[in-house]
Amino acid sequence: MVKEGYYFGVPPLVLGGVCFFLHWNVSAAALVFLALFIFSFFRDPERVIPSEAGAVVSPGDGRVVVVTDEENAGRPGKRVSIFLAVWNVHVNRSPAAGTITKLEYRPGKFLAAMRERASVENEQNVFTLSTEAGEMVFKQIAGWIARRVVSWKKVGDKVTRGERIGLVRFGSRVDVWVPKEAEILVKVGENVKGGASVLARWPGKPAASKRFDTSAAETDANLTATGKRS
Repeated sequence: MVKEGYYFGVPPLVLGGVCFFLHWNVSAAALVFLALFIFSFFRDPERVIPSEAGAVVSPGDGRVVVVTDEENAGRPGKRVSIFLAVWNVHVNRSPAAGTITKLEYRPGKFLAAMRERASVENEQNVFTLSTEAGEMVFKQIAGWIARRVVSWKKVGDKVTRGERIGLVRFGSRVDVWVPKEAEILVKVGENVKGGASVLARWPGKPAASKRFDTSAAETDANLTATGKRS
């Protein structure tokens, strides 16, 4: 569990204990139930991170609600949006390894995260990540219940695939944008897990071909022609 869970969960648990000793059983039960819900909300399970080259993993747990073509800063690409229900794990993870080159907080509305407009109009943190394959973008987006997007990273930080980068308190949505060359592997309605489920395959830039040593080749040819090579 992330440490924020103790800040929010311990007070109602303590109050529940007080109510129990005062024989206010209904209030005690409600407060203990609230504390357990909060502890569950802030759980942070370990995940097995895929190691395959070019894998783009989900930044969060939830259900895929949008897969669409979309431009970003004039570049054609594809966006995958994932809705996080209140019972999902809300710790967010980096979809790929790279360096955070830009992190922009955008204040906004608190529309229901299921709505398409939430990707643009709601409060959000927008991460630009430079990877070996190129540049990608992912977002933490607040919703109707979620009122706070929290980043644990800053510009210049290097992250690994599946590394924890923050959370959205009590909600709500994460978006991933990749260039058009990426192959999307999920469809609307699928359930995914942060850091473990592969959303797309985006191979890195092809390695530079090994330079052919022409001088060595010419020497071999001359040796063969003069009969000096056995």
